[in-house]
Amino acid sequence: MESFFKFKERGTNLRTEVLAGIVTFMTMAYIIFVNPGLLSAAFGVDAAAQASWIPALATATTIGAAIMCIAMGVFANRPFALASGMGLNAVVAFSIIIGLKVPWQVGMSVIFVEGIVILILVLTGLREAVMDAIPLNLKRAIGVGIGLFITFIGLVDGKIVVANPATLVSLGDFTKPDVWVTLVGLIAIMAFMAFKVKGDILWGIIVATVAALVLGVTKLPTAVVAPLDFRTFAAPFQQVDGGVAVMQLFTGAMAPTLLLFVFATMLSDFFDTMGTVISIGEQAGFVDKNGKIPGIRNILTVDSIAAAVGGFFGASSITTYVESASGVAEGGRTGLTSIVVGVLFLISAFFSPVIAMVGGATPITAGALIIVGFLMMGSIRDIPWTDFENAFPAFLTIVGIPLTYNISYGIGLGFISYVLIKTFHGKTKEIHWLMWVVSALFVVTFIMPLIQKLVG
Repeated sequence: MESFFKFKERGTNLRTEVLAGIVTFMTMAYIIFVNPGLLSAAFGVDAAAQASWIPALATATTIGAAIMCIAMGVFANRPFALASGMGLNAVVAFSIIIGLKVPWQVGMSVIFVEGIVILILVLTGLREAVMDAIPLNLKRAIGVGIGLFITFIGLVDGKIVVANPATLVSLGDFTKPDVWVTLVGLIAIMAFMAFKVKGDILWGIIVATVAALVLGVTKLPTAVVAPLDFRTFAAPFQQVDGGVAVMQLFTGAMAPTLLLFVFATMLSDFFDTMGTVISIGEQAGFVDKNGKIPGIRNILTVDSIAAAVGGFFGASSITTYVESASGVAEGGRTGLTSIVVGVLFLISAFFSPVIAMVGGATPITAGALIIVGFLMMGSIRDIPWTDFENAFPAFLTIVGIPLTYNISYGIGLGFISYVLIKTFHGKTKEIHWLMWVVSALFVVTFIMPLIQKLVG
């Protein structure tokens, strides 16, 4: 074990690695409840139908995370844990499946294909070219915009923000128990964060669950453990409308829009991972004097495969978690930390009734969504707000994502405005050819209803 994980070389030991793995799991275990609850909104037409899918989504979420955490530990030997990514799961549920009105298998096919594309980029060394094509401030803005989107979803799920025909949205009804469950969970997480309690988000969800039971928002499960439910597995290759789901990305009527989502999710997934790996790598002391992490290709390869696995399992994109920083802070320096996290996810897979009790009542996890959205806002401070030609496209991206309720559309607004502003300033040479192509695709997407109307 010493020779494989290199404990002495990295200044750690077995006890430290196990403890780091437990801490990392505690800080990211909220995804076990949040992901099935969020994705289920796209799997059924009513609350009962949605709830029936939570056991399957819980199995996909936990098994997918378990396999990829163990893979990261074995093949990359780094303390990076993986699970279904917040932000992209919202894209799959609300922008793709619900927004485009496609079967859930098709939505998962988008994630499966984008994972394959990222893997090809990593293996061919083209990731640098893709990174160079997208302006840094737009990369930052995408993460911030997704953070606002997730917070908005949390506020809506928690009934703190409700629909209003006169003003679009308004403040919720504080006589409703759902609102108070949300507030109890949110305040609890804030308190745990203030007192620096490990696993603050998870503990907040537990407190919210108790409040939901007391207020009648949810009920105790009839069982604690249950068999695994594999209904969502092999999603891209399940039969939909007389054919394999994944083929709708290439031959169906929605193919152009779906392929655009492949690019949009790939962009978010790819750069989010790069930022996470580099920031945690610096914290762990992995970054060399040239700003590079030795063995990063292995890390990115596992992460890319994880995205495809997430789509294949029906768990949305599985990605490297920034919460891995908590384990690194506890001294985790090797892949054993990730393996411990994976084993804990595997054990959790058998407790789907408990997951259904929590994930099936959206106010319980609403506070967690609000906090996670806040945590994704950090990079907004690095956007140069006094530089109009760079700041305004970032601004449109940030506000466009939550206000259109569509991450891809927000990215499109940012890309198009960037190309236009640079052109107006006579700086077309600063625009990468890929930005021209993608912006043109977004323009076509936006005016597609007009084109369809004109051609009948």
